[in-house]
Formats: sequence, C-alpha cells, structure tokens
Amino acid sequence: MRSSLVISLAAIFVGLPTLRAEFVNGVNVIVNDAVITYQDVQLALAPLAEVLVSQYRNQRQVLEQKLQETRTKQIEDLVEQQVILDHFKTAGYSIPETSLDDYIKERALAQFGDRVTLTKTLQAQGRTYESFRKKKRDELIRDLMTRQNVSSEKVLISPHKIEVYYHDHENEFQLADQIRLRLIVLNKAPGAETRTRQMADELHAKIKAGASVAEMASVYSDSYRAESGDRGWIDRKYFKKEISDVAFALKAAEVSDVVDLPEACYVMVVEEARQAHVRPLSEVREEIEAKLKTMERVRLHQKWIGRLKAKSFVQYYPL
Repeated sequence: MRSSLVISLAAIFVGLPTLRAEFVNGVNVIVNDAVITYQDVQLALAPLAEVLVSQYRNQRQVLEQKLQETRTKQIEDLVEQQVILDHFKTAGYSIPETSLDDYIKERALAQFGDRVTLTKTLQAQGRTYESFRKKKRDELIRDLMTRQNVSSEKVLISPHKIEVYYHDHENEFQLADQIRLRLIVLNKAPGAETRTRQMADELHAKIKAGASVAEMASVYSDSYRAESGDRGWIDRKYFKKEISDVAFALKAAEVSDVVDLPEACYVMVVEEARQAHVRPLSEVREEIEAKLKTMERVRLHQKWIGRLKAKSFVQYYPL
C-alpha cells in the first residue's frame, strides 16, 4: 500500500527502523478491550509523514524529530478516539443509521464527489466500504461527543480576562511603521532591459506631471494591475530592502524616483503613513476573545479526555 511505502521511505531516510512483518499487526496500545496496532498508527501517520518528508528531506535531524513528534501525537489521537468511543458505548448512546448515512453522504460528496469515485478510491487503496463506514461512524461519534462536552456555548470569556490578556501581551499588538503604498512594476524581459527602463522613465514623467498612479498601474504594471497598484498597508518586511528603503523614505503623496533593480523597475507613491503603535483594545477585543475561547476549549477538551483516560485501562507497548 502507498501508506506503508511512505512510512518505510520516511523511516529509511531518517535512519529509523522499519517495522518487520511480525510487528505490523502487533499491539502498540491496549485501550480497555480495544487494540491499537502498529499498522493502525502507520496508516494514521502516512499522509502526514509524506508531507514532512517533502518539507524536511534536506534536514535529516529535523525530519527525524518531526516524524517522532507526529507519530506520538497520532498514537495519542487514536487513544483519545478510543476512550471517547468506549464512553459513548458505556453511556448507552446510539446513532440512528439515517444520521450516519447523511453524515457519510455529506463527507463523501465533499471529499470524493460521488459514490462511484468513492468506491473506486477505496478499491485502489485496498479498503472496503464497510471499513470506510465504520471509520466515518467513529468520526461522527467523536464529533458529537466533543460538541456535547466541549461546546462553544460552555466557553464564556469575561471582559476582565480580555483586558488582562491585552495588558499582559501588548507586544502581540505592536505594529511597526506602516505605509499605504501604490506602485508600478515593470518586469525586465531578457534583452529588453533598456526599453523597460525607458518606459519606467516615461511613466514616471507622466506621474510627476499629474497623471494618476492608479490609472498608470492599471494599464502598464506587470504586478498588482487588477488592484491598480494598491498594496494596502505594509511594513518594512513586505518588500526586499532595496524597495522598502525607498518607499519608507517617502512622504505622503510623494512619488519615488525610478527604482531600477535587476528583475524590474519600480515607481512608487505613498498615499498614507502611520507610525509604529500598539493597536487599541477596542480594535483587538474580538480577536482576543476568540483566542481565549480557543485556549479555553483546548483546556476543557484536555480535562475531559483526562477524565475518560482516568476511568479507562490504557497500556502502551513501545517497540
């Protein structure tokens, strides 16, 4: 299977031991009466491992660390799911088959488009529709139980907490010097560098004589033409130093000289400027509230899972 190949490649690349055949179906974790095998963990890790290998293939130690961290997280996710499923069962809950059918239809359409494509994909992966249906049932149970125990309605953030967070984390809301910039970009085609500079000089002369930068950008600029050259509010890190140094030296409504760089010529005008400042609480209140709600939901979720684990038998069997 593709997933096994990805894990094996990742393991070989970072020097980790690949699973011998006798370990594939071996027990990795026992959760109450359920067993999580090494293969279960491999299948959960496979798509993530593929991404990590592509991102860190030239950073051996970083890749090894990322893979180990991701594997540990996937194991805990599988344990978490199992204790939720066990709680669902022991509490006497049930899911109507029609609700499961609707859930599968919704998710299948979003992921595969139609039932035919779903069936072909499962066949190519060596999976059955029954295993797919069971996986979706487990996902639905996890979603329902999580919403029941850690819902947004249960998370209330007081104005005092928002204010305390704001004053304790003012550095998060610090804005650097910013300008609202409009610019024209003329890319240099090989062999046409002189002509590009001539065109930039002509546009610059027209703008200095009163022509609209927005109109010139909407006609001639090779970048941001649809926005008439408007880049909105930016700080010094937005562009390379050669451009930022010129842009941030301009006064409001001042037009730059032509900035001639190897890749392109630039003509800029600063429409507005504002100095570095801390965003006021009134501006960031909703942002802080959303962040605190997320943090509180994570805390409540961990506390809930902790209670479920405390009532469960969980035994790990590392390689």
